[in-house]
Amino acid sequence: MKLLTYQTADTEPRLGFLHNNQVIDMEDFGEISNFPLPCDMLDLIDMGIEIVEELNDMVADTPENFFEEISYSLDEVTLLAPIQKPRKNIIGIGLNYTEHVAESARTLDTTGKLPQKPIIFSKPPTTVTGTNTEIIKNTKLTSQLDWEVELAVVIGKQGKYVPKAEALDYVFGYTVINDISARDCRREGQWIVSKGQDTFAPMGPILVTKDEIENPHNLNLSLKVNGVEKQNSNTKFLLFNINDLIEDLSIVFTLEPGDIIATGTPAGVGAGRDPQEWLHDGDVVEATVEGIGTIVNTVKEISK
Repeated sequence: MKLLTYQTADTEPRLGFLHNNQVIDMEDFGEISNFPLPCDMLDLIDMGIEIVEELNDMVADTPENFFEEISYSLDEVTLLAPIQKPRKNIIGIGLNYTEHVAESARTLDTTGKLPQKPIIFSKPPTTVTGTNTEIIKNTKLTSQLDWEVELAVVIGKQGKYVPKAEALDYVFGYTVINDISARDCRREGQWIVSKGQDTFAPMGPILVTKDEIENPHNLNLSLKVNGVEKQNSNTKFLLFNINDLIEDLSIVFTLEPGDIIATGTPAGVGAGRDPQEWLHDGDVVEATVEGIGTIVNTVKEISK
């Protein structure tokens, strides 16, 4: 199922899903189905991973004409981040593609050695923004704004000490995150100032439930700046795959429904180029993951 958070000129943010290229309101769908459904993505995730199969069955059993009064065309809605306000920080994974490890060592303060365990950082909930919004570049904080396309995993049930072989059972779905980074804002090796500024986690455009992604470890991902491709790779090149990450993270802390894991970025970031490239006012960034879609954002410079 392709889930989304949307808004119209007349509504607050609402939960919906795509059906025949139309946006169907989830709460309204529940009413016509006599099955109470929420209007918020996190509330839906809290209903459990099993709700997705029930929803798919309900959609299949619903006559097409029933959808007409509870649907919008895509050009009638504004897509918001699928999870607008995560309950906790986004979990970020650093240096998780081999070639990115190498390019980071050339230009940043990393060693070039392949990590033996996942490198974990976090991004506050206020970093989240949706597609077709602005990435804020505060010129008093940074002159080295960079891009990082990533596959993001959304957790669907609580997990502690999750065995690697069972890890995907804990996944609700997937989305796209652009892990925006201010390379000159790292402080003594700490990354949160670099990674955690407002709008530094564009997310979306939708959340695709795991049943629609046959193999999350074979998805193309790419990124363009002003129409020029900067990154192009595949999740099969993850150093630590999703199973590895969930196992490792769940040893450190309990994973909970709605938690978001940004799995890392491949080579091609601005810091790794010769000469280095940075994002500037008006630049348009497009981050794409196969099977999910593209998030588009424009850089906006401020000085505060």
